[in-house]
Amino acid sequence: MSLTRDDLRASFERAGEGHWRALVDHHEDAYPASRPTPGDVARGESERLNAAGFGNSEQYELLESRVARGDTDITLVHVLRDRRTGARIETPAYTDYA
Repeated sequence: MSLTRDDLRASFERAGEGHWRALVDHHEDAYPASRPTPGDVARGESERLNAAGFGNSEQYELLESRVARGDTDITLVHVLRDRRTGARIETPAYTDYA
């Protein structure tokens, strides 16, 4: 089964309230400019992770998703567990959603 927007939202929240709050602040602090909403980011990341093969729930479990804010963008790192080996995997940092 593929990762969904809701799966990503939950993973941001599992990383700690500050990570979800960083997505909200990234969107709101840009007003009146329009940056992606937290839901848009969650949807985009679910699509990106699925395309990279991490949506395979038989092999991977999404543990948490971390957010670091820059001046005009955010950097995301996802932590997964390989169900076959038990190894924790961190995706390469991805910066976008400016």
